[in-house]
Amino acid sequence: MSASNGVHIMGRITRDLELRHTQSGTAVCQFCVAVTRSFKDANGEYQSDFIDCVAWRNSAEFIAKYFSKGAMIALDGELQTRNYTDKDGNKRKATELLVSSAAFTGEKREAAAKPTPTEDDYNAISDDDLPF
Repeated sequence: MSASNGVHIMGRITRDLELRHTQSGTAVCQFCVAVTRSFKDANGEYQSDFIDCVAWRNSAEFIAKYFSKGAMIALDGELQTRNYTDKDGNKRKATELLVSSAAFTGEKREAAAKPTPTEDDYNAISDDDLPF
């Protein structure tokens, strides 16, 4: 039996996007998305979860080019958990969404926002862009 780890989320980007490159030149974009839960809490208010996300290669470049802080974004990917040691020597665990694709949500764009994508931009992203 094979297990599946597919995740689909839609939410707002919580901070400015920063496109970086590894020493080998691979594009990477790390960001956080606030996702509203589908139910209200005891006070009758909706709560949000803040999901750390990482996109690689063409997906990273696409997201950095067409999205910005506050924009609604739909993402597909898989959850990954990694262990690391912080700068103080403490062992930590991080869980993040490894983005395989990003899409617009149909939300109206502001006139001064990012450029409008072309068909070539969508065709530039493929499964070959995934780091696994």
